[in-house]
Amino acid sequence: MRQVKIGTTGPQVGVLGYGCWRFLGHSLSHAETLIETALDLGMSLIDTADVYGYGGPGFGAAEALLGKVIAANPDRRRRMMLATKGGIIPPEPYNSSRDYLVSACEASLDRLGVEQIDLYQIHRPDLLTPWDEVARALEDLIEAGKIRQVGVSNFSPAQTRALQANLAPRIVSTQPEFSAMHIAPMDDGTLDWCQEMNAAAIVWSPLAGGRLADAHVPGEGDPHTLLAVHVELDRLAHQHGVTRSDIALAFVLKHPARPVALLGTQTPERLKAAIRALEVNLSRRDWYAILEASRGTPMP
Repeated sequence: MRQVKIGTTGPQVGVLGYGCWRFLGHSLSHAETLIETALDLGMSLIDTADVYGYGGPGFGAAEALLGKVIAANPDRRRRMMLATKGGIIPPEPYNSSRDYLVSACEASLDRLGVEQIDLYQIHRPDLLTPWDEVARALEDLIEAGKIRQVGVSNFSPAQTRALQANLAPRIVSTQPEFSAMHIAPMDDGTLDWCQEMNAAAIVWSPLAGGRLADAHVPGEGDPHTLLAVHVELDRLAHQHGVTRSDIALAFVLKHPARPVALLGTQTPERLKAAIRALEVNLSRRDWYAILEASRGTPMP
């Protein structure tokens, strides 16, 4: 699998990663199969969050299950770049105060059963905590050896720069939602910031929560736009002999910010099938055709 570097000195990871948002309620055996399949395919970035499980099995459930998978075969820890997120605590809903972030990270370490998290990300910006306090928490965690690198998630470029101005270590990644149905990161400067700072764009929901694969999957977004995007994806899928999902992933991966696309399927066979997207090289004309369908207007 093609690889990209997380930060200037970070590890190389596959351009497809595995996201644990839906990594819940499985038997240990099935959970092991999912992670083992992802790692065998080269999806070395495994991304989770402490809040995954809230509203279902419980806050921290996804981290706890991943921790059991790692404990069942400790060699898996060596094969993955382990990323998690903190800072969401329903119903507050956000807390990035120093005391909370430190305690949240320590709780994540305990659930995951590891001594260090490779990439610790602030899940969403907390508008009530000063940036210098957030920075101090992250610096303390790095100094204590509890985290290796720092990233952000769902931050605007301005928020990322404000945090970086108070933070000595480099922010090595940002995690936006980005797909052929959600193109905001190309317009708001997020992907430009990644190229400016040589930081990783770790993309969540690259298939728009499944809607780019199946129009009947419920979710947000204008149905007319979704239909227009599907028409383009289907045209190109027929042309390349692949699926609609493959073209949608290829659209994301074509961007020069060199994104890492997180897949959240709970089916090992779908993880294996996603590798086909790496063989698709969209022409400039076809990539822009998808973008125009998403915008609903021709490029100026």
